[in-house]
Amino acid sequence: MEIVKLLLRSCSSAIKIKMAFFSVSPEKEKALCQRMGKLGIFEKDIVEKFIRSQGKGGQKVNKASTCVYLKHLPTGIEVKCQRERSQAINRFLARRILADKIESMILGKKSEEEQRIEKIRRQKRKRSKRAQLKILEAKRKHSEKKKARALHPRLDND
Repeated sequence: MEIVKLLLRSCSSAIKIKMAFFSVSPEKEKALCQRMGKLGIFEKDIVEKFIRSQGKGGQKVNKASTCVYLKHLPTGIEVKCQRERSQAINRFLARRILADKIESMILGKKSEEEQRIEKIRRQKRKRSKRAQLKILEAKRKHSEKKKARALHPRLDND
């Protein structure tokens, strides 16, 4: 006997869906549905495809199509998730990532991920000429200090 429940209208457009839709806890599933509803993301607007995963996971990921590809038609945002070996969990995670991207687009602010990437980009960026000269000057002064110490060795009074 299959247990069936009616999910929130905003998440599934009042379609009957199996209880273990994403094989995560019902609280997480409900929270995701509510979040998608607030953002105006409907299942009918999402194109979902399953692709074979790559990388770690061995025979399981090589034989089963566990990678989930989502495309939100109104915004054109595409998401691909192959974080877990389970297709059901990847479906949940892909929807959560899609909601994150749409939320950051709607709010017009940088997401945490974009901020992290920008920080790494700034750290790797080539230093300006002025900063390079400043560092070289500090190194030169330090080397002069070391040379001065070598010219005047301490004399031990034995």
